[in-house]
Amino acid sequence: MSRKQSYRSEFRIPGMDCPSEEHMIRMRLSDITIHALEFDLPGRRLVVCHEGESTDVMERLLPLGYGAELVNSTPLAEKDIFVQDETGQAKTLWILLAINAVMFVVELIAGWLGQSAGLLADGIDMFADAAVYGVALYAVNRAPRYKQSAATLAGMLQLVLALAALTEVARRAWTGSYPDELTMIGFSALALIANVACLLLISAHRQGGIHMRASYIFSANDVLANVGVIVAALLVAWTGQPIFDWIVGAIISVVVLTGAIRILRLRQ
Repeated sequence: MSRKQSYRSEFRIPGMDCPSEEHMIRMRLSDITIHALEFDLPGRRLVVCHEGESTDVMERLLPLGYGAELVNSTPLAEKDIFVQDETGQAKTLWILLAINAVMFVVELIAGWLGQSAGLLADGIDMFADAAVYGVALYAVNRAPRYKQSAATLAGMLQLVLALAALTEVARRAWTGSYPDELTMIGFSALALIANVACLLLISAHRQGGIHMRASYIFSANDVLANVGVIVAALLVAWTGQPIFDWIVGAIISVVVLTGAIRILRLRQ
């Protein structure tokens, strides 16, 4: 059976502005032959080198609801076709997965013992990242149905944990529990060090493939979340009011919940 003609198609996707959407687009395109993907999040642009017509790609992008417009599509000569090689990046992804998984457990325990909703939510945010890295690694060279199942499982776990974190924030607000500021600062600082280490590990790969660029942005966002918990702890210590811990916990939980819903939309 002869191969289909390959094309380089450029799309404008107005609603693509975060790594989770980048990951879902990759998953959505997993059942067609893709030679390479190039994402430009700030420019809301996607370049797909693929077999078959550009309409095959468009049919998979539109159900995501991000908007998709074909800018141009040009045939690729055989000599111009290349396949992205992410083998060298797998080791780094495994390290990122391990760091995020360990910090998830550490912050979850510290948040519970330290009565901090912010630490609990930050730990769940770490799990969300670990889940995305795990799906990315699991999906390599597997059939689309396995990629779908892995993404759905990750999304369901994130959803359950995010809802649990929001429930815990509401419970603490209702009962008026007071967090331990030193625990919040100490373990948030530890998480901050872990995320900075992640940034350093992947800085050399940030212009590589989708997973490495997404990983860089995930870790950069996590640094902001860590700083947010530290600031909340300082405000709790300064004012004597635990509301700042509840606020940062609720914000981080909603971010994780939103990401989980986006992943679960892949089931449609």
